[in-house]
Amino acid sequence: MLAESLHLLLERHLVRAAPADLALWSLRGLGAIDPRIEPLRRGAELRLTVEDQPIAVAPLAPLGPREPAGAASALAAALGGFYEAGWHASPALRRAGVERLIASGFEEVFNHLDPYSRYVTPAEARAARERRVGQAGLGLRVAVQRDALAVVSVAPGGPAALAGIRTGDQLLAVEDRRIGPRDPGLAASLLEGPEGTSVRLTLLRAGRTRDVTLLRDLVPPVSVTAQRRDEILWIRLSGFSAMTERQLTAALVDGFAERPPRGVVLDLRENRGGLLTQAVAVADIFLVEGEVARTQGRHPDAARRYEASGRDLAQGRPVVVLVDGRTASAAEIVAMALSERRRAAVVGSATQGKGLIQLIAPLPNEAEIMVSWSQVLAPSGWPLHGLGVLPVVCTSLGPEIMAAGLTGLGAGPGVGPGVGPGAVMVPMAAALDRKRAIRTPVPAAEAAALRGACPPAEGRAGDLAAARALIEDPRAYAAALATMGR
Repeated sequence: MLAESLHLLLERHLVRAAPADLALWSLRGLGAIDPRIEPLRRGAELRLTVEDQPIAVAPLAPLGPREPAGAASALAAALGGFYEAGWHASPALRRAGVERLIASGFEEVFNHLDPYSRYVTPAEARAARERRVGQAGLGLRVAVQRDALAVVSVAPGGPAALAGIRTGDQLLAVEDRRIGPRDPGLAASLLEGPEGTSVRLTLLRAGRTRDVTLLRDLVPPVSVTAQRRDEILWIRLSGFSAMTERQLTAALVDGFAERPPRGVVLDLRENRGGLLTQAVAVADIFLVEGEVARTQGRHPDAARRYEASGRDLAQGRPVVVLVDGRTASAAEIVAMALSERRRAAVVGSATQGKGLIQLIAPLPNEAEIMVSWSQVLAPSGWPLHGLGVLPVVCTSLGPEIMAAGLTGLGAGPGVGPGVGPGAVMVPMAAALDRKRAIRTPVPAAEAAALRGACPPAEGRAGDLAAARALIEDPRAYAAALATMGR
């Protein structure tokens, strides 16, 4: 198991790490369980000590530079010896168990590499695999609200909706097992189950309790909702699941069926992302041709380019994308692609900046390892990770800055600093120009300075007003596209 996982790290992880460093970081995981244990690099040796007394020593020479498979085998053999020595010397390690020992070692390794790679224990991996191959649901989602577990969403047409369950209902028990605000994980495990099985819920609404028995069914998550207001089609995407493209296509087709709207607002605020393939498919819905995004990494297979297939279900109408500081991953890819290709104007704040893609590999002990092996680049070449997407109209710095952005854009395409006598400044123009010129690796100070031009924040009420203003002013909208995709 160690040899396979370490081979994957050495061959494919974005960061090229020396085997000796991986060994030292991994052994520090033992110290996280038993503080008496400390690994040391002394000259040409790696030592493991308990209360300053060596319990295992290995030469560093076999861990020197070599091809990944050989280095992984040598590293796995060394770690196996150190782990065994620690196991015999430490009651704390034996109490924690083998899986906790392994997981702690990987946690320390990934603390040095990136925040998204991780080791998934066999139990966690089995649960995830069951969900991926058809674990059924009840068509509801619960979360902690006001010191209680409450229903926060109900899927239309799902078992919960058909039984009359509403958002705001408090979940008190599952199969007579009491559930409280400290038990969201327990609640999730009790609510899930195989298709066709039943489960009894105890709910509280308006001071009255009732029991509801639901039959589990395969309920595709609803990630797209749409409504028409002020002749604008407002579409909200909450995530990117396997059905997102299909649901968004249906929303656009329905929205344009009788009378095309003046424009479309795609709300990606608080969207934490999901499937990369769905992000590309969603962007493709609005793009006629050209590049959507590209990826790159150390391994040759990490280099990929995604192209649009030639359709625009918004029929050329103005598109505004709303983002905030919680817009991440796949949602950022959509906002990046549409703005780069001058198909949408982005409004809100800097997004999270999560542009790493993980490879998931099964391991012989039935665990899984997730390794960040590639990063997303915009069509013009700047890296998404660490930078995020910047809006053309910033709302996180207050209504005055938002108004200044709209005023500058209202002067028309080509405005900006130093453009003719009396030209109006577009506040975000300089930051957007600088970002497009950046290439990886990006210095942390430069990324922070760029993001500071419109700091990440929660969505604002002004987001909707700014989106409406751009759609209603063709001159401002055209200027926004020119500013975002020069």
